[in-house]
Amino acid sequence: MSRPHAAAIVEDTVHEQVERVLRSRGWGNRVITHVGYGSSSFVRVYARILLGRKGREHTEGPEARQDATGALTPARYDRGWRAFITSPATGVPVKVTAGDREVYGRSDRGGHVDIVARDHGLAPGWQQVVVEVQGTDPVAADVFIVADGVTEGIVSDIDDTVITTMLPRPMIAAFNTFVRRGKARHAVSGMAPMYRRILSAHPGAPIVYVSTGAWNTAATLNRFLVENGFPLGPLMLTDWGPTNTGWFRSGQAHKRSCLDRLARDFPEIRWLLVGDDGQHDPQIYADFAEARPDRVEAICIRHLSPTEQVLSNPMKIEAPIRSWAARSVPTFSAPDGHAMLRVLESAGKVGEVLAADEQPSRPGR
Repeated sequence: MSRPHAAAIVEDTVHEQVERVLRSRGWGNRVITHVGYGSSSFVRVYARILLGRKGREHTEGPEARQDATGALTPARYDRGWRAFITSPATGVPVKVTAGDREVYGRSDRGGHVDIVARDHGLAPGWQQVVVEVQGTDPVAADVFIVADGVTEGIVSDIDDTVITTMLPRPMIAAFNTFVRRGKARHAVSGMAPMYRRILSAHPGAPIVYVSTGAWNTAATLNRFLVENGFPLGPLMLTDWGPTNTGWFRSGQAHKRSCLDRLARDFPEIRWLLVGDDGQHDPQIYADFAEARPDRVEAICIRHLSPTEQVLSNPMKIEAPIRSWAARSVPTFSAPDGHAMLRVLESAGKVGEVLAADEQPSRPGR
């Protein structure tokens, strides 16, 4: 095994020293849960273990006021940098109770927990599992269990696909991420109604949000999505900071890995892949469709405006979607959700709307 990158060694040393000092001052474990997903055979549970003052674990910090899903937290929109001023608790034993199963694991170097429980016995739809760590009360986490026989699902990018960020240029990215409040961003017009319309036609279909954003922003993202009418679904985010291989992890590699994982976890589902042309979504989705054409229902790319394109990537040199993608997988494009929905309806990719009493309920709707 190769030696970890110097940046990861430095970060781990800093975290170790900070954790030692904080625990010596009486700080203890604090559990933050995220929305997970599963099927009749498995459930994937996300959480993060941070350090907090004893007796105040549930009253301080941007992620502390947590309900089961985290969708309505934080109670207010703090400036972005506050979400990143956290101290992870590394190597902490974790117990997850999912229906009939109890599984055990440990938090990783960033305090993150990613545990899979099999043969859980949970019914399809929204369910809860319990995450337990020594020294804290058990914390519930919502998971969406996909029923057997479901064959449709949505994978959605976040930045510039459902949220207008004007973000990826380095200085603008830093300002939006660390200085602006989450509420300062705006939802892309029509995307929430489009997702609700598609899911209403496919009962039990999952929606998964895949982004290169950090897990630190999960609570704020969930709150933003719910307040702007987006259906709640699992977030597949990434860690913040150095990795064992470099100063920063690859956002493209993260998205590719998430798509491959979803294809393995749900072999019967054909995904509607939704992204934007501001960065690498067209190429990532095209590559996935080339490798697994039987797992892709269609590719939907939101066209950014000229201003958004310049702000998104002024040095952009990227080939358009490969010509084969249009032949093997239907590919659609539009400037917003309203236009995209019209295009999908014309192509017969939406389906019939169910009656209200037939539609599955989702938290936050």
